[in-house]
Amino acid sequence: MSNPAAVAREPVRWATRLWALMCFTSALGLGWSPYATAQDEAKPSRQAFRVCQDPNNLPFSNVAGDGIENRIAELFAKELGLPVTYYSFPQRLAFIRNTLRYKLPGEDFRCDIVMGVPAGYDQVSATKPYYHSTYALVIAKGRGLDQVKSVEDFLAVDRTRLGKLKIGLYDRTPASDWLVKHGLLEQGVPYATMNAAPEFYPGEIIERDLASGKIDAAIVWGPIAGFFAKRVKSPELMTFPMRSEPGVKFDFKMAMGVRYGERAWKQQIESLIDAKRPEIRAILEEFGVPLIEDTPQALTN
Repeated sequence: MSNPAAVAREPVRWATRLWALMCFTSALGLGWSPYATAQDEAKPSRQAFRVCQDPNNLPFSNVAGDGIENRIAELFAKELGLPVTYYSFPQRLAFIRNTLRYKLPGEDFRCDIVMGVPAGYDQVSATKPYYHSTYALVIAKGRGLDQVKSVEDFLAVDRTRLGKLKIGLYDRTPASDWLVKHGLLEQGVPYATMNAAPEFYPGEIIERDLASGKIDAAIVWGPIAGFFAKRVKSPELMTFPMRSEPGVKFDFKMAMGVRYGERAWKQQIESLIDAKRPEIRAILEEFGVPLIEDTPQALTN
């Protein structure tokens, strides 16, 4: 749930759409009440910090524990003196229903927390936000756009040149509205947000297609942009955070999600968010996440 664009088209429904990141709008919670509760009083003391995760969703999570959310889970678990365990399921396939809410008769839930959901996302009991990011424009150096130092510079490029560019974006994300608003719809190259291929990961648009020159630019959720732009060594990639503007919302606050009814657990997580904000910020910055509070004009590898 880490790509708001994957949740829907409004922030609180992606908060509308990531995270990612990624698109489970139709799948999330089918046949389930989002308000199904779990009783705190009936639960034994926790033996592990049990995380619901996507096994192939960098920069957020993977089975090797290399993602942003893995690192934050480890941080929280260490503070609680618990081991971390993961229950993995692809986000595109009814993720919340099949992870946080999944419980067979006579058995316990498989996991207790989703580490990245849009703030206010009603399929879970969402915590207070722990970071605020935005979409970003990514371009490559050495391909005729080296003069671009901001999103405004990109829009100021000669219209004949702009008209020849291929701009990659995931469908049903704010990038589509932005292209329409600025007369660039014909330059858009849409990628499916919901991809059933098990090897699919959200950074393909940058790491594979932008790096190879198949597309000339990409507009994606900031954590994806920052991480994969840093990971590509050649060509050098630049990321430019997008500002929300009338009719196009690019920035979203991200939270964590627990089950409805688990008030003490939610309060404990929120206390950890407050206590560990400096460490959380350091992790986000290490992964190249553009943070809305102090977004630099451009981030270059």
